[in-house]
Amino acid sequence: MSAIKKFQVTFDCAEPERLARFWCEVLGYVVPPPPEGFATWEDFKRSQPPEQRDSWFACMDPSGVGPRLYFQRVPEGKTAKNRVHLDVRVGTGLVGAERLAVLEAECARLVAIGAVHVRTLYADEENESCIPMLDIEGNEFCID
Repeated sequence: MSAIKKFQVTFDCAEPERLARFWCEVLGYVVPPPPEGFATWEDFKRSQPPEQRDSWFACMDPSGVGPRLYFQRVPEGKTAKNRVHLDVRVGTGLVGAERLAVLEAECARLVAIGAVHVRTLYADEENESCIPMLDIEGNEFCID
């Protein structure tokens, strides 16, 4: 049997640092320390050639359990639905009205920092409620 591998999730985007900081707020992640030899991220940016400045940024789970998120600048904008998206698990173990209240509270928090509420999918015979949303660059994600 193969060992479990660590992985990172990479986002193509227009503004890597802005999007990384948004996801830090969503997930409780932190910005890692600047690269070795630099006191601050601003010092690091100033050391880069102009065409490479602000070309990437990352954030990480402070506990080290969750995957690193990496954001890389690409020239083209988002044109289609994501083939992969993140599910932000805030209602795990909850059902019915209790679950919906937790999801709606998280939705309100995320809308306040720039996310877009797409719709609310209410529980049915097979599925519990979830709320599809868009991040600040239009990438789909769900809170469930």
